Amino acid sequence: MTHRRIVIGDVHGHYDTLMTLLDAIAPSKDDQVHFLGDLIDRGPQSSQVVEFVKQSPYPCLLGNHEQMLLEILGQGEIYGPALQAWLYSGGHSTINSYGESGVRQDHIEWMRTLPTHIDLGDTWLVHAGVHPRLPLEKQTTEQFCWIRDEFHSIQEPYFTDKLIIIGHTITFTLPGVQPGRIAQGRGWLDIDTGAYHPKSGWLTGLDLTNSRVYQANVFKQRVRQMPLEEAVTRVEPSQLLPRRSVLRS
Repeated sequence: MTHRRIVIGDVHGHYDTLMTLLDAIAPSKDDQVHFLGDLIDRGPQSSQVVEFVKQSPYPCLLGNHEQMLLEILGQGEIYGPALQAWLYSGGHSTINSYGESGVRQDHIEWMRTLPTHIDLGDTWLVHAGVHPRLPLEKQTTEQFCWIRDEFHSIQEPYFTDKLIIIGHTITFTLPGVQPGRIAQGRGWLDIDTGAYHPKSGWLTGLDLTNSRVYQANVFKQRVRQMPLEEAVTRVEPSQLLPRRSVLRS
């Protein structure tokens, strides 16, 4: 039996839906499961999601929402403008999920250890993308966690021998992509299908080994699976006008 490689998109605090999705995928102890980051914010169960992934054997990337939390709570002091930005981006829900005791210190320390990218050989995982005109060693956490337009409108694949898998940008915000669909660009796939968003509600897991997509819906209590080729909408660079990213949007 071939051991599977599975990638899960942005969970955003939806623990129950994550459990439903994992039940559908049914990973064995030998399967590799990777999370693309943004475990927290917006949904009601961020603390449960973090605790589950922290205790699991599954690697997880640093997402921009974890980075925001670390900037606020991981520095020993609370910085006003950054705090307001995080709260506006769903931080209230994360704080509420931890209750009166506040965000656990062991969770904060665990988030500090999260990598910005993972190289799986023929596949490269990163939360948001890469800057197409910079070598990897010149790129920063800001690019890996926040970039959008420059990466999505890339004319040629960044790697000649690796497919980049990202989350971060809800796929239906890209031209021509319907809610729940995976977006495909030149050398990349975006699997953030907007679990928290009422227009979608789909949380996606991608079985890279078998090119199969699994999805669970936050609002409709539905689960579905399909071949990757049936779930993908192609996004052409000509549909995206390159512009300077407002990274903190």
